[in-house]
Order: sequence, then C-alpha cells, then structure tokens
Amino acid sequence: MREFSAGGLVIRGIGAARQFAVIIARVDRRGRTQWSLPKGHIEIGERPEQTAVREIAEETGIRGAVLAPLDTIDYWFRADAVLVHKTVHHYLLRFRDGQATAADDHEVTDVAWVPLETLSSRLAFADERRLAQSAVQLIQTLHNDGPAALPPIPQIAPRRRPQRHSIATRETNPPIPRRRRRNKDEGSK
Repeated sequence: MREFSAGGLVIRGIGAARQFAVIIARVDRRGRTQWSLPKGHIEIGERPEQTAVREIAEETGIRGAVLAPLDTIDYWFRADAVLVHKTVHHYLLRFRDGQATAADDHEVTDVAWVPLETLSSRLAFADERRLAQSAVQLIQTLHNDGPAALPPIPQIAPRRRPQRHSIATRETNPPIPRRRRRNKDEGSK
C-alpha cells in the first residue's frame, strides 16, 4: 500500500534573534511518548504544501505560511498486517497566528513550542532531526540572502484519487505491553 502525507516545521520568530518550532507528541504502540513534526494525509484536490498548512493547523492550532520545501521522507511500516510505503513532503513555514493546542483526537497528545537550537534533541526520528538541521540552514539563507534565495516549492499535482489510510486505532492495533526483564536470580528458579 502507498500513502502520501505532508507536514512541516512552523517557525516563530524567524526575524528575531531566537526562533521556536512547534512540535507534537504522539503515543506509540508501546505506550511511549514521541515528539515529532505535525503531518497528515493529502486529501483529494490538495497539493502537498496545502496539506502541510491544513494538517499543522488541525493538529497544533497553529497556522503557518509555506516558505520553502525542506525535504521528502520515505519509510515503510506495518499497519494491521499490511506493509505500507509512506512518502511525506515536509515544508518550512513561517508562523502566522494561533495558539498551540493539541488536536481533539486520538493521534496528538500534546503540542509544544521548543527553541530551534534544541529541536533536534527533542525529535524522536532521525529523518526529522535531519530536517531540523536543514531548516536552520534555510533560515540562515533567508537572513543572509533574502526570500529569493530559498528553493522554489515543487509543482506537485493535486491529489486526484482517494487513498486508503493505514490509521490504526487502539482497538485494532493496541499498544504492546513491555516485557518485564528477569534478573539473573529469577532465571535460575
């Protein structure tokens, strides 16, 4: 199965001495909180950059304006015994308005503004940490050379067909309990 999503990194204070990025917390199947960038499925008629703006607003309460593409991440995962190949288009966005508030759904458990310089240490996934470093470089380019120096937003056609989603709910894909470690003395009994 193929899935396509979009999201990104909203930065507050791009023109200031210190910048902040909005991130979301999700609970994984093992019950652990993982901080990540907001993202979501591309709907029919949307281009990826439109999806990024919409999904970030839905998941965080924050509205942003797309400045530049960050990168595209491809990864594989299993959902309900189906192998899914997911492509996520990420963008750098300038904060416009809104209050950081977790979406009223099962996916997002918390929203936080974090200093850009500590963002990488908060993100759970290596690919997203790499995106955070790319964002720092793009912001530096913006400061030094202006908006014309930023990479153009790729012209990706709007989605024309519905996609089957792999969203697994707690009922169909519950968290896996952690196995208790046995100490050496227990193993010999």
